Parts: sequence; structure tokens; C-alpha cells
Amino acid sequence: MRRLLAAATLCLLAGPAFAQERSILVQSTTSTANSGLYDHLLPLFSDATGIRVDVVAVGTGQAIKNAENCDADVLLVHAKPAEEAFVAAGYGTERRDLMYNDFVLVGPASDPAGIGGSTDAKAALARIAETESLFASRGDDSGTHKKERALWSETGIDPTAASGQWYRETGSGMGATLNAAIGMDAYAMTDRATWISFGNTQDFEVLVEGDTALFNQYGVIPVSPEHCPDVNAEDAAAFADWLTSVAGQSAIAGFEIDGQQLFFPNAE
Repeated sequence: MRRLLAAATLCLLAGPAFAQERSILVQSTTSTANSGLYDHLLPLFSDATGIRVDVVAVGTGQAIKNAENCDADVLLVHAKPAEEAFVAAGYGTERRDLMYNDFVLVGPASDPAGIGGSTDAKAALARIAETESLFASRGDDSGTHKKERALWSETGIDPTAASGQWYRETGSGMGATLNAAIGMDAYAMTDRATWISFGNTQDFEVLVEGDTALFNQYGVIPVSPEHCPDVNAEDAAAFADWLTSVAGQSAIAGFEIDGQQLFFPNAE
């Protein structure tokens, strides 16, 4: 509601030219924003359609809540079960696979739990718990945190029983959590795009990767006009259509940092 009132005020102040401008608001996971993907994609979309895209980058859980409260035209996050529940509850029109990468476990070169080189994420987490090696968790209901909690659950271990001891919950975004992990010499789980674009790795390394359980799928969902009557449904659909089109998927595939592709398109 605050967004709509602000937009109406600006329209009155700026006159007819502003009122005719097309724009949408995307509630997004932080990894797509912090990696620089939107800086690459959005100018291409705006040039093709004339639609401006504003992005709010927060953890997936918060992004979903914001969209449920009608403070979004489009949702772009990475927690598929929560996304499917969002659509099933009538908040979104449809969910489409968009792209993927993977999660990795990172930690100091000293590797106190001895997990380096493992391709078994659950076994690595169990070893961290067994040795009571420090682990920094986002603890913020983000997509990364949801995946981490699911992996712990599959090991049969509840790390929150050791909260404040070897298990440290930051309640922060991925960058802040990585900084905290590095400051504590603690392990952490991160999406690979954030890790590649992260500028403070110091002696930390990717220690566990390649497990299919670490697959990281992103989805795009236009917010339902039946639930949110003021949503910009037409332009939201245009954005989802473009992202999943040949042009959008090619643009996603073409985004690289230091020669490394960060996201892999897989829209049907």
C-alpha cells in the first residue's frame, strides 16, 4: 500500500509524462542482485520493452512475505517448495523454472573438520557437528538458509541445539555471513554466484561441492492480480516471458565474472 501511495504522489508531482512510464517491482533473492546479474539483464529487458524494473533484494523468505502483502509485481527467488506453496495459495499466477547453479560449503584452508574434497554435503555437515567446528548460518529464512536447514534435517542433527556455541546464526545476508565466517574461521554454506563475486575470501576455499543435494534452482512468479488487484499484471507477465525466452535465457547464460558463468538457464 505504501508503494502505491508513493507512486500516486509522484505521478501527481511529475505530471502526465511520469504517469505513462511503465515499471514493475521485483521482490528478489539477494544472490541475483549481489552477483551483478540484474545490472546485466535489466538494461536489455528495458531496451526491448520500455519497462523499468525496480528490485528489492532480500532473503527469499522475506521476499515471499513481501509479495504476499502485495508489495511486488514479480517474485524471483530460490526455494522451490515455498514458491510452489505461494502459487498454490493463490498469491502467484504460475511458477516457472528460470535458471540454476549450486550451493557450496566453504571454510578456512586449515579445515579443522577435515571435509575438504568431499562431495557428500550431509556427511560433511555431520563431521562439522561431530568435531564441533564453528559453522556460520544465515539464520534468516532465506533460500540458502532453507536449503541448509533441509540438509541438517536429513542428517538427523539439530544444530540449533548448539546455537551460540559451535553453531552461530548471524541473522544476516550472505555477504555479511561470509564476512562473519571468515572472521571466526567458521564453515558456511553459500550459493556459488555469491562466492564467485565475493571480494573478501582471504584463505577460505570451496571445500565441498558436486553433491546433487546442493542443486540450487531459481524460479520466477508473477504476482496474481486476483490476490493483489493493483498489481501490474501485464508488465509482470512480460518480464517473466522475456526471462524465459530465448533472448532472456541467452542473456543469463552470457553473464560471467572472471570467465566463470554464474547462472545456467533452464526454462522449459
